[in-house]
Amino acid sequence: MLPTTLVSSRSQGNGALSPRDAARHTAGAKRYKYLRRLLHFRQMDFEFALWQMLYLFTSPQRVYRNFHYRKQTKDQWARDDPAFLVLLSIWLCVSTVGFGFVLDMGFFETIKLLLWVVFIDCVGVGLLIATLMWFISNKYLVKQQNRDYDVEWGYAFDVHLNAFYPLLVILHFIQLFFINYVIISDSVIGYFVGNTLWLIAIGYYIYVTFLGYSALPFLKNTAILLYPFALLIMLYLISLACGWNFTKMLCSFYKYRVK
Repeated sequence: MLPTTLVSSRSQGNGALSPRDAARHTAGAKRYKYLRRLLHFRQMDFEFALWQMLYLFTSPQRVYRNFHYRKQTKDQWARDDPAFLVLLSIWLCVSTVGFGFVLDMGFFETIKLLLWVVFIDCVGVGLLIATLMWFISNKYLVKQQNRDYDVEWGYAFDVHLNAFYPLLVILHFIQLFFINYVIISDSVIGYFVGNTLWLIAIGYYIYVTFLGYSALPFLKNTAILLYPFALLIMLYLISLACGWNFTKMLCSFYKYRVK
């Protein structure tokens, strides 16, 4: 059973946290605790992070049910353990090195590509998307405009990481086995396979993002986050009709980056 006497001792008689406890729940305090744990690998739960990565493919709803549990036990939606971010970074490094090998890049070119992918594609774009979704969800999707009901920025970033991981595996790992022999060939089957992988990867990103925000009980109209599916399918059909090869364009862009 939960220690109810402890809860009452923390309150000030009106259900609010004492100033000392409230300070521990500020965004700055949570961010400091999260960043501090990055330096202590032994405190990270890598086994649980691997479990999350597995279920993001098989049953992403179960991952977000765990976020509910964290809110009930630790009073925050966002992760307090950076193990998932560490493992995602390792995946990103390994897959990018694989991309450099498949594209026949040299050592220094691969390092430049790795730095670009990690700090621009993952971190930079992730910060931008998380901030945009954090603003939109708090501005337009919260049922009650009340300070007690708001989307944590850390949770918005976690949702991005959850959605980014399947996309990374599909486009930066599974796709590697088909690039040189199938995808970048000047044939219909080449851009069909490549563009279909892009459709699945981005579609998965949209779906996991939708699940992340629909899991928050104080948000409304989260179904609008699925609307980009229509644009995605339309762009996919246009690409097949016009013979656009998204993977081939990505490979050319990667080679241009490292020049």
